[in-house]
Amino acid sequence: MKEFNPDSMEKHELYKLLTKTVIPRPIAFVTSVSEKSVLNGAPFSYFNVHSAKPPMLSVTVGKRDGEQKDTARNIGSSREFVVHLTTEENVEAFNQASKSLPPEESEIERYGLTAIKSTYVAPLSIKESPVRFECVLEEIIPLVHEGEETGEIFLGRIVAIHVADAVIGDEGPDADLIRPIARLGGTQYAPLGKIFSLKRPK
Repeated sequence: MKEFNPDSMEKHELYKLLTKTVIPRPIAFVTSVSEKSVLNGAPFSYFNVHSAKPPMLSVTVGKRDGEQKDTARNIGSSREFVVHLTTEENVEAFNQASKSLPPEESEIERYGLTAIKSTYVAPLSIKESPVRFECVLEEIIPLVHEGEETGEIFLGRIVAIHVADAVIGDEGPDADLIRPIARLGGTQYAPLGKIFSLKRPK
């Protein structure tokens, strides 16, 4: 096997290696609200769930040229956000929203997504996603490399989970009906492949 030493690699080289090997990754489309009440939306694949009790998930937002992205700034100030699953139906629009826009312009309006009222948090939700999680900020974990903060992990407590009736099967939410999209490396994405069951030993 070929060995790679992270300490001797440039950031862009290590990023490519990690994102091409830690696969597949679910894609969170995060909505947040600015201090001027602008609804922001952006996709992130450094995302996962961590606990059921308490119900916790995290989204990592890196910095761009040393500056916080709109999502990070918004969550830090409002302490609320909504995470939506990226699926075959919404991946094109969610990908478009990754384009950098001025803070005063909403990706939701720009790319024709439908904003709907959330139940417990101020950021609006996106109708085009069949699964979403309303979250309140639990903790911000700074990521520091050689004395420089390169990003932040936002740990959120889930206060509501919304699942569309259309993706609920006989045993609850059905992956075949949700049709999630996974992030791979570079420009590669993947739908669900073959699904199989495997019982864990007792």
